[in-house]
Amino acid sequence: MSSPTVVSLYLPQYHPIPENDEWWGKGFTEWTNVAKAKPLYRGHQQPLLPADLGFYDLRVPESRQAQADLARTYGVGAFCYYHYWFGHGRRLLERPFREVLASGEPDFPFMLCWANQTWAGVWHGLDNQVLVEQKYPGLDDEAAHFEVLLPAFRDRRYLKVDGRPVFMIYQPEDLPDGPKGLERWRAMARDAGLPGLYLIAEHDDPYWDCRANGYDAFVNMRHLRRRRRWVPWSRPVEKLMGKWLDLTRRPTVKAYADLIDYFVPEAASPLAIPCVLPRWDNTPRSGYRGLVLEGATPERFGHQLDRALRRCRQRQANDNLLFVKSWNEWAEGNCLEPSRLYGHGYLEVIRDRLSARQPG
Repeated sequence: MSSPTVVSLYLPQYHPIPENDEWWGKGFTEWTNVAKAKPLYRGHQQPLLPADLGFYDLRVPESRQAQADLARTYGVGAFCYYHYWFGHGRRLLERPFREVLASGEPDFPFMLCWANQTWAGVWHGLDNQVLVEQKYPGLDDEAAHFEVLLPAFRDRRYLKVDGRPVFMIYQPEDLPDGPKGLERWRAMARDAGLPGLYLIAEHDDPYWDCRANGYDAFVNMRHLRRRRRWVPWSRPVEKLMGKWLDLTRRPTVKAYADLIDYFVPEAASPLAIPCVLPRWDNTPRSGYRGLVLEGATPERFGHQLDRALRRCRQRQANDNLLFVKSWNEWAEGNCLEPSRLYGHGYLEVIRDRLSARQPG
């Protein structure tokens, strides 16, 4: 069996938009959070800063091309761009992908994931204030949404399985019409001259019955949960890097090595597409409310990737996909892009593991 196509989730942020200017201040992007991050306990590796690609702006075509060139060099087969449609035609962060689609560049495979989630201030350490609510207004909006997606589905670069464009839904159980709504989408695709859609979803349960819910397969993304309460340290304050830290609270810290089996369980549904996580530290966004996977390294990521590749061989599914979360979620600390701390380490692991599986 050939090596799977590695699909890396891609955040189309890193450019200012009016909404973020209003909520967080003029010129805000995720780089704002990344650059101001600081260690919250002894040994905490923050800030994590980009290397080769720098603090890029995704409005710049050369930055998007450099990302694709880097991904191709190391064996990443496609980007899965997050797509934000909130109902009534409202979209956010659509500019980078819109320009990729219109320009034909970079010439690199892609797919879309509808991130059908309400945006809340709690992501940035604030109270659970609703910023943009995810809505499902009805059939007219459903049809309008499909028409917006159709040019992407028809693009020659779009990732397909048996000729069908692969489309992913982030929160499948939130869709109001469930399988009936998905079948309407498939019918719209056929009416548009496509052979249908290959619909996948994200789900935490490795044995989720995706077919009963209208999906062809699902990406088994395991959820990370933090403590409900802070755990105090024995000393109230400590001086670190010349600054006094409050040690009566700290983020939730878990050992990455202890969770490798959890991320990619040995047994799962044959329709479960494995998903690997390079690392996780969302304290740049959430501060002490964040969660850190301590001890995440390229070497340990390699152990997780080995498990995922074994799962791919066991699946023997037509899609032959493997997902990585993520290419560039810098404020969550899960990224394949080169960093000043790890260099190209995570990308080298992908290249080396895939090369080892090539015949001959």
